[in-house]
Amino acid sequence: MLWRSAPGGTEIAVVHRPRYDDWSLPKGKLDPGETTAAAAVRELHEETGFRVVLGRFLKQVAYRVPAPGGDGTVGKTVDYFSARVASGEFTPNEEVDELRWLRPAEAEAILTRQGDVETLREFCALPADLTTVLLVRHAKAGKRDEWTGDDDLRPLSNAGLRQADGVRAVTTLFGPDRVLSAPRLRCVQTVQKVAEDLGTEVIQEHLLSEEGYWADPVLGLARFLAIAGDGGTPLICSQGGVIPDVVTQLAERDGVQLDLRSRVTDAEQQRRPAPAKKGSLWLLSFRPAAGNDGPRLAAATYFASQLPSPSPLNSAKGE
Repeated sequence: MLWRSAPGGTEIAVVHRPRYDDWSLPKGKLDPGETTAAAAVRELHEETGFRVVLGRFLKQVAYRVPAPGGDGTVGKTVDYFSARVASGEFTPNEEVDELRWLRPAEAEAILTRQGDVETLREFCALPADLTTVLLVRHAKAGKRDEWTGDDDLRPLSNAGLRQADGVRAVTTLFGPDRVLSAPRLRCVQTVQKVAEDLGTEVIQEHLLSEEGYWADPVLGLARFLAIAGDGGTPLICSQGGVIPDVVTQLAERDGVQLDLRSRVTDAEQQRRPAPAKKGSLWLLSFRPAAGNDGPRLAAATYFASQLPSPSPLNSAKGE
């Protein structure tokens, strides 16, 4: 969902599509080799002319569309993200001939489809301008028992390097402004290229390594919250022994239901209330600190893989 801050409050972009003669939230189809997040950013730019920074995941809407050739219908899903305007301007095009910036109530009144209305309401359920924390587990680094050197220096495998490229491609869409990592080579390598893109160094955080965190979990969680409380959009890379506890504790403390966008086995769910596969991403949204309580978790969405979806019917909408 495409939005911007205005003197009167948050405004939502609603577009008119001449092909369907409807008022809609901007959306589009996945290109081959594209993730839903990347499709949301690309389609928003193509349809509206605006460059955006993604925020929290909102919801997935499923519906039926006519099948190619007109023989029955097929299912289609659309993934919606919050998307804040960064730059650009609207120019009418073949897909969209008019764009209106409206307050939420005005946008709801004009939208044609109920799925768009429901997505708008989901967006409005929380403040628009939340702090985003991108929490990534390091990518694959081969088997520990096959590495004869210092485990801290175990590097990413070839598969891990591909995962790291996926992490870079996806997390960049959310506008990270600093990069932090547990002091493990595999953790640092997973996010190194994002830091290079930003022209900065990876900040190493001992308290977010497994031995640092579990030596004093209260202190480790406090450090994580301090990073979130500094604002901006931090990208943090940690380990599988840390991430599930951090996410689970915050969700339980702040009454947030975890949104598992990716399939998780029953066995994995029992072992880890908050899963954390290698190369996975937790998209965490925080409300500002209230008094001395620190920032409060508002939403948490899990993406097991940063590689493209195989389904050509999936679409993505920026909000």
